[in-house]
Amino acid sequence: MKALRHFTPDLIVAAIVLVVAFFYDGMAAVVLTAILILVEIVFSFDNAAVNAKYLVRLNEFWQKIFLTVGVLIAVFGMRLIFPFVIVCLSGSINPVEALQLALEKGDPNTPGTYGYILNEAHPSIAAFGGMFLLLLFLDFMFDEEREILWLKPIERPLQKLGKLDVLSVVIAGILLLVAAETLVDEVSVRSNVLFSGLLGIVLYLAVNGLSSMMEASEEKKDHEFEEADARGEVIKLAGKAAFSMFMFLEVLDATFSFDGVIGAFAITPDPLIIMMGLGVGALCVRSMTIYLVREGTLAEYRYLEHGAHWAIGALAVMLILTIKFHLGEFVIGGIGIAFIVSAWLSSIAANKKEQAEEDNTLAEQTVTTNSHN
Repeated sequence: MKALRHFTPDLIVAAIVLVVAFFYDGMAAVVLTAILILVEIVFSFDNAAVNAKYLVRLNEFWQKIFLTVGVLIAVFGMRLIFPFVIVCLSGSINPVEALQLALEKGDPNTPGTYGYILNEAHPSIAAFGGMFLLLLFLDFMFDEEREILWLKPIERPLQKLGKLDVLSVVIAGILLLVAAETLVDEVSVRSNVLFSGLLGIVLYLAVNGLSSMMEASEEKKDHEFEEADARGEVIKLAGKAAFSMFMFLEVLDATFSFDGVIGAFAITPDPLIIMMGLGVGALCVRSMTIYLVREGTLAEYRYLEHGAHWAIGALAVMLILTIKFHLGEFVIGGIGIAFIVSAWLSSIAANKKEQAEEDNTLAEQTVTTNSHN
C-alpha cells in the first residue's frame, strides 16, 4: 500500500493523459499511448536503478528538482524537442517543415516522412548513446574501491584492470573504430558514426569530470559534509555540487532515452502520441528512482546496482549493433530486465544466507552460554 501511495500521482497523470489521447484520436491513440508508457518503463527500469545510485547523494531539495524540473526537461526536451532537432539536422529542413511532417503522420518506411528521416539518423544516435553508456558501464566495472562484487569470476579481473588509467576510454575508442569499419558500408555514414561516437565519449568525460570536480570542491568547503563522511554517513550534496550532479543525471537520462525515442517510431510516427506515452513513462521512472532512494532499496538489495550496470553494458553493445542489425524492442528491453531481476533474486538469496548464518551464530552463542551456566 505504501508503494501504491507513492505512485498515485503518476497513475492520476497517466489517466489524464489517456483521456487526452482519446479526445485527440480515439481509442487507437489510447492504446498506442498505453503501449508507449509500458515501453518507456521497460526500457528505462535500469535507468531508475542507476539514477538512484547518484540521486541518494543529493539533498531533499535537489531530489524534488529532479522529480519536477527534471521531468519537464525529460518530457519536452528528449521526448518532443529532441526528435524534431534530429529530423531538422538529418533532413536539412527547418523546424516549421519538421512540424508539418510530424503532423502528417507519414509512414516511417516512406522516404521524406518524419519517421523515415529520424530512422536515417539512427546510426549516429546509436553511436553517441552507445559510447556514453559503455563508458558508464566500464568505469563501474574498473572501480578498484568497489567492495561488493556480483559476478565475481568476471568482475574481479575487470576490477584489477582498473589500475590502468583511462582503460575505459581506450576500449570505447577501439570498439567505435571496429563498429564504424564493420557495421557501416557508406563512407558518409561511417564518418557520422565516428563523429557521433567521439562526441559521446567527450561528453561523458566532460560531464563526469565536471561532476567529480564540483563534488570535491563542495566537500572541502562544507565541514558538516566532511564530518558526516567521517562517521560513515552518506554525504548530501548541495549548491554547485548538487547542480553538477543534477546535470549529469539529465545527460544520463537523455542517453537512456535514445533507444526509447527511436523505438517509439516503430509503434507510431505521431510525435504528440510519442510525447504523451514516453512522457508519462518517464514520470513513472523518476518516481521509481525516488522510491529506490527513500526506501533504501539499493542498500537492501546489494546486487541491484550491479545488475543495472550490466544492463547498461548490454544496452550499449546492442545500441552499437543496431547500427546494422535490427534488434526488436522486446529483445533490448528483455535483456535489461533479465539482468535486473537476476540481481534482485541474487540479493534476496544473499540476504537469506547472511540471515541464516547470523541465526546459527546466535544459536551457537546461546548454547555456549547455557552450557557454562
